Amino acid sequence: MPAMITFRVLGPLVATSPRGPVDLKGPRHRAVLARLLIARGRVVPVSRLVADLWEDPPDGAVGAVQTFVAALRKALEPDRPPRTPARLLVTAAPGYALRAEAVDAWQFEAAVTATGPPRDVLAGIDEALGLWRGPAYAEFAAEPWARGEATRLDELRLLALERRATALLDSDRAAEAVPDLEALVADHPWREGAWRLLALARYRVGRQGDALETLRRAREVLASDLGLDPGPDLRRLEEDILAQAPSLAGPRPAFADQLIGRADELARITAAAADVRARQRVGLVLISGEAGAGKTALASACVSRLGWTTAWGGNPDEEGLLAAWPWTQILDALPGPSPEPDTSGDPTVARFHWHRAVAAHLAGYAPLLLVLDDLHWAGEETLALLASLVAEPHAVLVIGTYRTTDVPGRLADFLGRVARSEPVRVYLGGLPLGDTAGLVRAMTGQDVDAATAEVIHRRSGGNPFFVRELSRLFAAGGDLAAVPAGVRDVVRYRVATLPETVQTVLRHAAVAGLDVDADVLPGDLDALEFAAARGFLVELGPGRFRFAHALVRDTLYEDLSRSRRARLHAHIAETLERSRPHDVEALAHHFLQAEAPVAARYARAAAEQAERRFAPHHAARLWRAALDHVGDEPRERLAVIMGLVRALALTGELAEARRHRAEALRLAETVADPALTAEVIAAFDVPAVWTENDDPALAERIVEVTERTLAAVPPDAAAVRSRLLSTIAMELRNTGGTRAREAAREAESIARGLDDPAVLAFALNARFMQSFDRAGRARERVAIGAELVDLAARHKLVTFEVLGHLILVQANAALADFVVADRHAAAADRLGEDYEIPLVSVLTDWYRAMRSTVAGQSAEAAYRAAAARLAGSGMSGMSGILGLALLCDRVQRGLPPRQEDFGGNEPWCRPLVLLSGGDAVPPAPRDLLFEVRTCLHAIAAIALDDRPAMTRLYAELEPAADELAGAGSGLLTLGPVAHYLGDLATALGRPAESASHYRKAEEVATRAVRRSGPAP
Repeated sequence: MPAMITFRVLGPLVATSPRGPVDLKGPRHRAVLARLLIARGRVVPVSRLVADLWEDPPDGAVGAVQTFVAALRKALEPDRPPRTPARLLVTAAPGYALRAEAVDAWQFEAAVTATGPPRDVLAGIDEALGLWRGPAYAEFAAEPWARGEATRLDELRLLALERRATALLDSDRAAEAVPDLEALVADHPWREGAWRLLALARYRVGRQGDALETLRRAREVLASDLGLDPGPDLRRLEEDILAQAPSLAGPRPAFADQLIGRADELARITAAAADVRARQRVGLVLISGEAGAGKTALASACVSRLGWTTAWGGNPDEEGLLAAWPWTQILDALPGPSPEPDTSGDPTVARFHWHRAVAAHLAGYAPLLLVLDDLHWAGEETLALLASLVAEPHAVLVIGTYRTTDVPGRLADFLGRVARSEPVRVYLGGLPLGDTAGLVRAMTGQDVDAATAEVIHRRSGGNPFFVRELSRLFAAGGDLAAVPAGVRDVVRYRVATLPETVQTVLRHAAVAGLDVDADVLPGDLDALEFAAARGFLVELGPGRFRFAHALVRDTLYEDLSRSRRARLHAHIAETLERSRPHDVEALAHHFLQAEAPVAARYARAAAEQAERRFAPHHAARLWRAALDHVGDEPRERLAVIMGLVRALALTGELAEARRHRAEALRLAETVADPALTAEVIAAFDVPAVWTENDDPALAERIVEVTERTLAAVPPDAAAVRSRLLSTIAMELRNTGGTRAREAAREAESIARGLDDPAVLAFALNARFMQSFDRAGRARERVAIGAELVDLAARHKLVTFEVLGHLILVQANAALADFVVADRHAAAADRLGEDYEIPLVSVLTDWYRAMRSTVAGQSAEAAYRAAAARLAGSGMSGMSGILGLALLCDRVQRGLPPRQEDFGGNEPWCRPLVLLSGGDAVPPAPRDLLFEVRTCLHAIAAIALDDRPAMTRLYAELEPAADELAGAGSGLLTLGPVAHYLGDLATALGRPAESASHYRKAEEVATRAVRRSGPAP
């Protein structure tokens, strides 16, 4: 079967294979594909395709369609053998059909129509809505053949939004449904279902007046636009709200889901309610916090927790409402006639008497809970009545909510007036990290790892509304670096309320970054302080600010055009260049974003700084950026390329590193400057621990150029000569013979006469690489590793310190000393994690899999898991290592061998699988796997009774009699070498030697178990 192709039509047409995006060629190719997708697997006649593609079909239109189809087939099934029928885009008389299996529109439709528990429905719809990247079949909107399907899918999307709101209501998350429903009725005012859901959601959060106002607006829209009265569902809902029908109540809230991180606040309000009942006096609770902090949700939870008679008054941000409108809502929500103000006499006296009448009226419903939401929008009359009520002797608890970032003068005056009554003040800040993870879990129904929770917490600042929006994005498989639509709308609305000068400064600050220095921004300090007072920024120190939420900064930044961003980045960079010329990190960022000519210079400086701080991933990003902006001058370009090669090698992107290294060699040779070529070769002093080359052809070319360059380097350039000789030994590895060993010895000799730790470390790596000319040299490698660790730790050569630890893992494992090997594996892991060197854990995973075989346990699962990570490492020189490891594991446990992918190890593994010698087994290369391959050869030679081979193999293995075969690789083992020496001696008729080797094998095995301890 062809590889699964995913087609995405909810936006521009895209096809993706496991290899990445599929090139869909030209616009008519894409139109053919879209037309077949719309047919949903049905055959589309060629004549229909011609008619749909051309208004006036040209001569040869049928042939053109055939060409388009052939090109699409090649793109969709690139591995299909010639002259075999297509499996995806098939020919079926009288035309073509597309046998697609994965289409986002089909997935979306299935999710919208699915049934199940509300949480499952909600999760499915959120995921489905996340598939939309724009209008369905966006690029074919004008085509008659696409219009019907696009319209149908758009209508399904509106249905999905309504079903999502219904699921939120059924999950007792009505407050979350309101913002999206408001947007839906604004964009589609004729959808009565959306109006009904919005009114119901507002009712369920205790906003009965707002619910009725919603229905009034729906009636006006339908009458003015369509000349129609509301349908029966809207009329029935209005009647039920007026009657406070029990059927509207919805499910009881689950506090654990709704109020994660707010248990203490809820307890304080509950205690305040108990105090109100005990003292029979009006109590005031003021819940404050920024927008989205959960003030209304906490008030709603109090309503459900107390179970008192409740009335809710909102303070909408609208002009033209009656004075004290929230109190009108509250009085209307309570049964019985409401007191009316007397407007016939003195207004001051009438106001006093009306306040007294309201207080007396409310007392009749005690214990009574009143909620006045959004006091920051409250008018003078609303606040005046609330202030007069506070001193009354009635069991009434009033909860008022307001934004700390929007405190107008009238609200500040009110807060001062009621301070003497000692209201309970509850401030809702951001949730801590643990509670953020809990809220994500409650929203998505799934656990999130610590890294994901930390990203959501950092970007949201713990703001519950922002956390919920990011949770939806996460559940839908979206990029957490994006800004959710709901957050974007809230931020835009809040920014629009600011003075224009403050908006301008905030946009400039967004370009500056998450942290803002007043010295690099145009505008005055007053604007920054105003933005901080409104909650957009946090003041860290004199002239230093930070955005309160990364999402706020990202929204402001993304709303700027690319041209304006570039201009602002350039302005900030030029300011920084004058005030902080050494801040190359910031200068590189801003000049790169401005696409300025100096961007490459600063990116290179920042990359070098990242290397000194040992941040290889960041360095690689900066080197890439520098390479994109550097000119054609060879020396500058070579410096950037080699910097990128170093960083890539450390981040584990070895294949890309090799490509760029080959490019650097080609470029260096065009300059014909031996000193420059030597510099380019010597710049790649990246440690290596594996003795088989990943790219032999490139290695051979590097050695050829290096030898030629070495001959031109003057004798007094000792450090360069040592590096070049080390390079020869490193690149030749297990194939260099005498020349490679001589180069390693000379490189080390020169390096020991220099005061350059980095040159010596590289030479020690070369010596290690050439320490495999015979078996049994593990103790020598222990000495090399120990010197490397000491040298590198003293001089902060982190990569060579890692190398030293890995060598000590290998060598101590060969000597069956797993206590010491474990210690060095742990040290290597710590360094790899601290300095982001991913290949370290790949190798230590293999070591721990091998280690479990020492006690006779099966390591197959661990080996396969380690191999999965190795597959993406670019270490092609380790091809077939999994098959070899599994074979060794089975042989040790006495199980029959089985065929695996042995890669380059095939000649030594095949005889055991076939239970015959087959072709002659070649001598094993002198490398980390020499002992294990030679032991496998010994098994085959004994089976064939090949005495010359047995005699030779015995002599080769005897120096390693005290080691574990293969364990020196740190990846696998076949058990004690002495065991195979005993078998060879027995087969050769040497009983005394045989007995001695078997005793040694038992001693090594016992030592391995004793020195292994519990697995790490």
